[in-house]
Amino acid sequence: MQLYHDFLPITKEDMTKRGWDYYDFLFISGDAYVDHPSFGLAILSRLLEKEGYRVCILAQPDCSSNKDFLRFGTPRLGVFISGGVIDSMVNHYTAAKKRRSQDVYSPGGKAGYRPDRCTIVYSNKVREVFGKIPIVIGGTEASLRRFAHYDYWSDSVRRSIIFDSQADFLSFGMGERSTIELANLLAEGVDPRHGRVPDGVCYVASTPPKGAVILPSFEDVKSSKESYALATKIEYDEQDPFRGKILAQKHGERYVIQMPMSKPLSQSELDRVYALPCTRQYHPSYEKDGGIPAIEEVKFSVTSSRGCFGHCSFCAITFHQGRIVQARSHASILNEVKQMTYMPDFKGYIHDVGGPTANFRRPACDKQLKYGACRDKQCLYPTVCKNAVVTHEDYLKLLREIHSVDKVKKVFIRSGIRYDYLIADKDDTFFRELCTYHVSGQLKVAPEHISPKVLYYMGKPGLDVYQKFCDKFKQINREIGKEQYLVPYLMSSHPGSTLKEAIDLALYLKHNNIRPQQVQDFYPTPGTLSTAMFYTGLDPRTMKRVYVPKTTEEKAMQRALLQASKPENYNLVKKALIQAGRTDLIGYGPDCLIKPERSNDYNGKNTRRQNPVGKHQGGNSKGNIPKRDNSHSRGHNRGR
Repeated sequence: MQLYHDFLPITKEDMTKRGWDYYDFLFISGDAYVDHPSFGLAILSRLLEKEGYRVCILAQPDCSSNKDFLRFGTPRLGVFISGGVIDSMVNHYTAAKKRRSQDVYSPGGKAGYRPDRCTIVYSNKVREVFGKIPIVIGGTEASLRRFAHYDYWSDSVRRSIIFDSQADFLSFGMGERSTIELANLLAEGVDPRHGRVPDGVCYVASTPPKGAVILPSFEDVKSSKESYALATKIEYDEQDPFRGKILAQKHGERYVIQMPMSKPLSQSELDRVYALPCTRQYHPSYEKDGGIPAIEEVKFSVTSSRGCFGHCSFCAITFHQGRIVQARSHASILNEVKQMTYMPDFKGYIHDVGGPTANFRRPACDKQLKYGACRDKQCLYPTVCKNAVVTHEDYLKLLREIHSVDKVKKVFIRSGIRYDYLIADKDDTFFRELCTYHVSGQLKVAPEHISPKVLYYMGKPGLDVYQKFCDKFKQINREIGKEQYLVPYLMSSHPGSTLKEAIDLALYLKHNNIRPQQVQDFYPTPGTLSTAMFYTGLDPRTMKRVYVPKTTEEKAMQRALLQASKPENYNLVKKALIQAGRTDLIGYGPDCLIKPERSNDYNGKNTRRQNPVGKHQGGNSKGNIPKRDNSHSRGHNRGR
């Protein structure tokens, strides 16, 4: 079985070896060059190659000079630019706006290989070096910034990235259809803006097309938070490949025009995408620097689906991949697994079979592929829709088939399980096999919070649903004789959460003996409903006011409450309890979050008594909750 293929050219010498005296497209990426189907750079460049185009790769170029950009000479047709799998600002900064010291998408996992807002920087450099050459920007960074958007890092509303980048076109979403259609039009010498702009593409025009829905202008959303919230609502309403309309938003004297979202790929089309001849490795030139750490998470994992009908407010997937789930065939996935088994470092373990949500293998209902997702309804909130087809039969069959492949010892599920969908399945066969075969001691789930008010703004199910799931998980593990734990992901400081709701969550954790080692502050990233709430103080769905914790101190207090037993959080927790009028929770009772301060210990020094670290029970994760960045795992994973 053929496992390895040639990487696409990264140097002029590579072009010469292929006998090329010209090339068609330059593909620039903010990530290092990893030729694996979990990376948009790999899929789109290989797709262009399959269509007969000559593509050269320029990964993480040095923008301090023209040298890297002129490495191959001028491309014949144009330049494609992606900021990478993750928005460069999310990649560089924590939710507290502190600079990250690591970048798993760069050589050796070191930060500093790409500039802030790298899509803009790369595109402007291309314009400087190559003049009027066609430029197409895409990937997560461009896709989520295609309209005027709130930028958390500068605390301002920025205009569409297509203006700041000086790009000709912006490909949003996963990009396979739009990339090839744009490439073909450019090869024909046709300017797509003259009447043939593909779906899934944004461009700039002096007047909006006939029938376009006009959004509040950049100037309006910048000056009025009500206008910003209204624009967000319209953008979400039309984010559908079947019923969505053309959108136009004025910026000064020009408009950014968004064509409707690209239609979902059929199963056979998706299979062809994942049959592209990727090497499944990072480029060997990175070996001397320690390789690219990001490959370890996906090297022996399989993307089985894309899209998510969960529609969480804080998640960017709705605005990027969309709500309609598309799934690969069993044959396609099994072929990929068999290729993995021939890799020299394969040890018999498939680390994950999933997507944005592992247990989604079909659209929420049969109507979605004809009429699209419902405009003002969610498939799973406040309860699972009566029209939803709730079944794990296909996913269960797939996992069994993968497990039967020669050399495969174990098949794990590490991408998120949507527990409300799982518990709604009347057939618990999958649940039992999940616990029996596909959990390695811990199962990740995302209740996020327990407050009905906060969960409403998040678009997440109520605590009763989560508790029902926990009880069933415990029951099944007890019956099969296994000691396994749930790893609940939790979020602090989401819009709607006051200190009261944070204290309620802290009490729930205490009563259930859960002591999270790490929690995630809400991170306002472009392209989510929650970010619009954070900026405007309004819920775009209702235009009603919503409380937003914004000060550094309050966010620190909410976060500290979820880790009240940590000694270093004592002062913050105490301050939060006093401020919330809950000094009754400072003491020695069963509900108390902290003990009172003691003025002197046996040495006469000021000390504080802290809760001892005990054994954690109750179906949790023994207190260990892995670090999670919601912008990474929600909406940015497997981005194009």
